[in-house]
Amino acid sequence: MTTTTAPEPVRALPFLRGAGLVVRLELAQRVRGVSSFVLLGLFFLLVGAVTGLLVVASGVLSGSGAQVGGWIYSVLVYFVLLLGSLVTPALSGAAINGERDAGTLATMQVTLLTTPQLVLGKLASAWLVALAFLVSTVPFLLVAVLVGGVSAVSALVSVLVLAVQLGVVAAIGVGLSGILDRPLMSVVTTYLVVAALSVGSLIAFGLLTTVTTSETRTVFVDGEGNPDPSCGSAYDSVTPRYDYYWGLLALNPFVVLADAVPAQLDAYGQPSDLFGSIALGVRQAQIPPELEVEIDCTGASEQGYRGPAETFAETVPSWFVGLALQLVLAVGLVLGAIRRTATPAARLPKGRRVA
Repeated sequence: MTTTTAPEPVRALPFLRGAGLVVRLELAQRVRGVSSFVLLGLFFLLVGAVTGLLVVASGVLSGSGAQVGGWIYSVLVYFVLLLGSLVTPALSGAAINGERDAGTLATMQVTLLTTPQLVLGKLASAWLVALAFLVSTVPFLLVAVLVGGVSAVSALVSVLVLAVQLGVVAAIGVGLSGILDRPLMSVVTTYLVVAALSVGSLIAFGLLTTVTTSETRTVFVDGEGNPDPSCGSAYDSVTPRYDYYWGLLALNPFVVLADAVPAQLDAYGQPSDLFGSIALGVRQAQIPPELEVEIDCTGASEQGYRGPAETFAETVPSWFVGLALQLVLAVGLVLGAIRRTATPAARLPKGRRVA
């Protein structure tokens, strides 16, 4: 009488090991071709050209670096974010469905890799490639820092937030590539989502504030606070209600970056870089307008004036809210990709390739 022993169950690879294998495989495939290096070189040349133009146009060579250094750095960081928002969707938008169309995804799915390891490994590789583009711009960012007017904290925070924003875009692309069947559709949809966050939030804010207004009453008063018709007649005006919809701006990646960087004010109390100017505008949008305005005809009262320092002190930062909402969107799409890519599939959409 012979006895047979049941085979031991196959165990999946440890999570980090499996995800690391996917990352190494993805990076090896990207480095194998010359297209990635050509794109990286073009990225480097574009940022270098913009840096040179900013240095020449701002008059740094004539000795005005301390006054314009912050503006040069902030404009350059925004340009890097813009280019990164254009490049990253192309790197991540077909990470999963592109391999499914090529017939190579099923080969990885029948290994000891789990679906979360596969999807998150592709996300990590796409993010690392996007960070490689960011690293290529570090020499130019250092040039802007050396010009003057940029604190170490501002430089560090801006680069960290920029890296996180590239990760969010990469997660959106990988998530959509796992949810949608066609690579072209997922890449285009990724671009549309990024455009909705960057441009659509501004358009929605502008349109909603145009149609949502309140009536403001302006009265001229004397030194005792009584109406003074001899100084001017009271009149009514329409004021947009920016305070109702400023939350839309918090979703904007450029606003998140500006509001996260600590504001720097110059000797006149005004923002010394583009980060501070954009953050000030968003903070001012939080403040409800005064619906009853009194103008002192004697000029003795200056009530109602609020400078940049007071505005930053009386309002709340919005960057962490916007970043949290972006992360919720990105995580939701990645989880959707994991669910759609999981095997065995209970139900396949019509026309989807299996192997």
